[in-house]
Amino acid sequence: MRESTAMQNLPPYLFARIEQKIAEAKEKGIDIISLGIGDPDQPTPKHIIDKMAESIYDAANHQYPSSVGLLAFRQAVANWYRCRFNVELDPRKEIVSLLGSKEGIAHISAAYLDHGDINLVPEPGYPVYGIGTSLAGGHPYIMPLLEKNKYLPVLEDIPEEVARKAKIFFMNYPNNPTGAVADLSFYEKVVEFARSYDLLVCSDAPYSEIAYDGLRPCSFLEARGAKEVGIEFHSLSKTYNMTGWRIGWAAGQAKAIEVLGRYKSNIDSGVFQAIQYAGIEALEGPQDSIEVMRAIYQERRDLALTWLTRLGWKITPPKASFYFWVPVPKGYTSSSFAEFILEKAGVIITPGNGYGKHGEGYFRIALTVDKSRIEEAFQRIEKVIGKVEF
Repeated sequence: MRESTAMQNLPPYLFARIEQKIAEAKEKGIDIISLGIGDPDQPTPKHIIDKMAESIYDAANHQYPSSVGLLAFRQAVANWYRCRFNVELDPRKEIVSLLGSKEGIAHISAAYLDHGDINLVPEPGYPVYGIGTSLAGGHPYIMPLLEKNKYLPVLEDIPEEVARKAKIFFMNYPNNPTGAVADLSFYEKVVEFARSYDLLVCSDAPYSEIAYDGLRPCSFLEARGAKEVGIEFHSLSKTYNMTGWRIGWAAGQAKAIEVLGRYKSNIDSGVFQAIQYAGIEALEGPQDSIEVMRAIYQERRDLALTWLTRLGWKITPPKASFYFWVPVPKGYTSSSFAEFILEKAGVIITPGNGYGKHGEGYFRIALTVDKSRIEEAFQRIEKVIGKVEF
């Protein structure tokens, strides 16, 4: 039986390939240090686990959940937005729960696109924006994110005929893979751009709580008029070390939330209620673990910056996220440098071209191993490359 054309054109997911490389190396007995996948290594805080343990014994949680999520969970999300961003949300109409934000990001295109429609997709960027667009029968129009523009899309460079045909404008700040942040003035420009061309803005913000040097990134929903034109995807994955729990949300424009919720009600049965109660505990319980997490990543960021500088890179440290976006040395492509470092140093880095053609010439480092392993990784890299040239 032949697979669909869309599936034939779908490449293996970037991080599935990285996971395969790690598994193959481990089978050979090689000690691999993975700086490739952005999966927090710290445990989920105990009070969240305890709430989950309590909730799984409640028989009421063993039945089908609401497809849009427990009202109590959506209320907790609304309370969090009010406290963190001073944004008011109606938990009944402006929030829908997700099986992790990745699921919602992939499905929003299916809920909005007709065959041949266009989405505006940042590049380098999270692959799911473009993949979701293509699987829905649409075409990604690439918005380059360049260092000279502080990794922000230049709205004026988008051709008017493209903007008029487009349905969705994807953006992601703090940014994966570059670590860039956006300010409120940029978000307000996006609101006006979306109004002009009848676009749905989809802001992806899972790294909002991972920032350095006292910075607290803003939310797109803080911008004037944002709820009239867009939604924001968020999750508990990075803030509370809950990547494996698969719980997140979309919040914002009521119509878009209803459309996404209606789509989801036809293809999944919602988030296991015990996990939603654990999510409530995460959002409303003690928040001291977040400061601990930030301090850990700050130390790791500063250590990685010291090493990169020592090895010859002149790089601006990321303001947020737990990634470094680093140019490859002279004589290498993104892929050849990643392969060289894996083969010679036993260190996994992510080639930048995995985030689109505008990622070529860079690689990404994830700070999701402890300081001793980061130190060892750079010691190994130093042995095989010495001081880099550009």
